[in-house]
Amino acid sequence: MVTTRSATGKTPKKVTHPDFIETVQRRKRTKRESSEEIKPANAEITVVPTNGKGKDTVITSTEDKHAEFDFGGPIGVSCMMVGFPLLMWYLWICTTYYQGHLTVPANNETMQDFLLRLYGHFLDGAFPDLKSWRIVWGFLIFEAILYVTLPGVWTRGLPLPHLNNERLPYFCNAVWSFYTTIIVAAVLHITGIFPITTLIDKFGSIMSVSIISGLILPFLLYFYAHITKSQHRMSGSFVYDVFMGAILNPRIGIIDLKMFYEVRLPWYILFLTTVSSAVRQYERYGYVSPQVAFLVLAHWLYANACSKGEELIVTTWDMFYEKFGFMLLFWNMAGVPFTYCHCTLFLANSAPSEYQWSIYYNVFVYFLLIGAYYIFDTTNSQKNRFRQQMYGTLIPRNAFPQLPWQTIKNPTYIKCKNGGTLLTSGWYKYARKIHYTVDFIQSLSWGLITGFASPLPYFYPLFFFCVLSHRAYRDIQRCKIKYGDDWKEYERQCPYLFIPFVF
Repeated sequence: MVTTRSATGKTPKKVTHPDFIETVQRRKRTKRESSEEIKPANAEITVVPTNGKGKDTVITSTEDKHAEFDFGGPIGVSCMMVGFPLLMWYLWICTTYYQGHLTVPANNETMQDFLLRLYGHFLDGAFPDLKSWRIVWGFLIFEAILYVTLPGVWTRGLPLPHLNNERLPYFCNAVWSFYTTIIVAAVLHITGIFPITTLIDKFGSIMSVSIISGLILPFLLYFYAHITKSQHRMSGSFVYDVFMGAILNPRIGIIDLKMFYEVRLPWYILFLTTVSSAVRQYERYGYVSPQVAFLVLAHWLYANACSKGEELIVTTWDMFYEKFGFMLLFWNMAGVPFTYCHCTLFLANSAPSEYQWSIYYNVFVYFLLIGAYYIFDTTNSQKNRFRQQMYGTLIPRNAFPQLPWQTIKNPTYIKCKNGGTLLTSGWYKYARKIHYTVDFIQSLSWGLITGFASPLPYFYPLFFFCVLSHRAYRDIQRCKIKYGDDWKEYERQCPYLFIPFVF
């Protein structure tokens, strides 16, 4: 183990790297150029640390085998695959028909009658009609077209053990896609071709299409993986492998499906739904309330952050390790955009006069969001740009907003015995999971801006707290095995987990 920083005290010289090609417009590439960009890099990669001394490192295959069941194993994931869709419909019914209150069987109402009542609401406002199918899949196809036609940058992911440590190429142009989507949505609304208020008016039906699609696609991918012999790290349990996924890197041409689903679909749909709510409020009342404007800002910040930092996502755990099954596919296609939005739905279904908070409360929540976002953005930038520094592939970009302290100029880190590195500077010297903390605070602010009349806007922060806690536990257990004594030293140098000087 070695704790180190730049020997010269200067930022490492930017490495010219063929994996990054920033374009103003797409151009035709020669066969040789395309081959160099699309084919994975050499099997064994060279890490370029900030002290300028290279060291070959290889991720071993022992890190790439099915180890144990998570989420309660086959029984647990079966419950989630059935329970999540039902919960989503139930929460939508509560926020749409019962003013955001949880509905339960009434006095003298049998369970059968109660379920029939809920089913009636489903037929009334959430039946997946043909128009909703066209909206969902039309949007998905539109975003796919933007993926392959707009300019962007090329980068590579982490070395994959099952491919002899090859590093897959990723084309990143989400920031172009995001703003093109906004412009096209505005034009369609202004011309009357597709009023954006349709998204909030037909929310239930659109959600149902996304749920059904998110349920079917994991099974199709599972069978596709078996047919093409591309299954990976299988457990032997059919339902568990459908949930976790059978294929690690599904692609259609240059489109990496995992990155496509994680970055574009959930956050763009969430943002556009909130914009839809704001436009409808303006059409009804002649103004947009500070609370709805807050949610437009909050959801824009998150969607924009995912877009402008897309090239940094390729080295994350989801992209490197998690397979593409129900867990990632369903949650990004249906779970995120249609359960994280209950703050929007609650305000959309309420008159502005029902949630007029004091100016001090509004200012407090706005500052809470902006402060948490700043730390969220810079912590994730520091972590992922540090990884690129280690690989010599860091290329600064100018996507808005570029915040102070996004890149650590002279990072300190632990050089581990297995060839890996553990960052010990920047925000991470204060807390190892500080990015989880501020991410949760952002989610909490989304609920706080709605007040306390309904518990449903707090579903997202409560659920997210459970997700982050479980993810942190999984990560810590894996890192203890992966890094051994170096992890103990890391915990000694960075003793706090979530809250600096507290926890």
